[in-house]
Amino acid sequence: MIQRLQSIFLLLSGICFFSLFGVPFATSSVAIPNLLSDMVYNIQDNVILMILCGLGGLVSIVAIFLYNNRAFQIKLSYLATVFAILLPVVAILLIYNEGTATTQADKIQDKFGIYLPIVSLVFSVLATRFINKDESTVRSMDRLR
Repeated sequence: MIQRLQSIFLLLSGICFFSLFGVPFATSSVAIPNLLSDMVYNIQDNVILMILCGLGGLVSIVAIFLYNNRAFQIKLSYLATVFAILLPVVAILLIYNEGTATTQADKIQDKFGIYLPIVSLVFSVLATRFINKDESTVRSMDRLR
């Protein structure tokens, strides 16, 4: 159901994940071999990042339509939270692992894409919180019957 607040948070989380395909993680003023040869580091430069981003967005969007099964929706929201945590960690490790091997590492500037998974993390946590609140409301109503 779209009118529930957690559905909106899950949708925003999915949008954040999928928008990473168009936003760069980092740029450089000089070309660095193997990492920033085109001077832009984005999600398409590494298969692991593409998989994490795609799965995170897919899980967030699929969780919207599981409003009848709140327990499974909570698990998927936790999974989206894990993807949102892993994505910037893996990206930062890849950038600094490859970038510090050269003398041009000080030329790397981070961009908005490295912070977008953190925004997605906030939306996933908020969605989980509201799903749990919904579940506790339903359980309290069952007790009154």
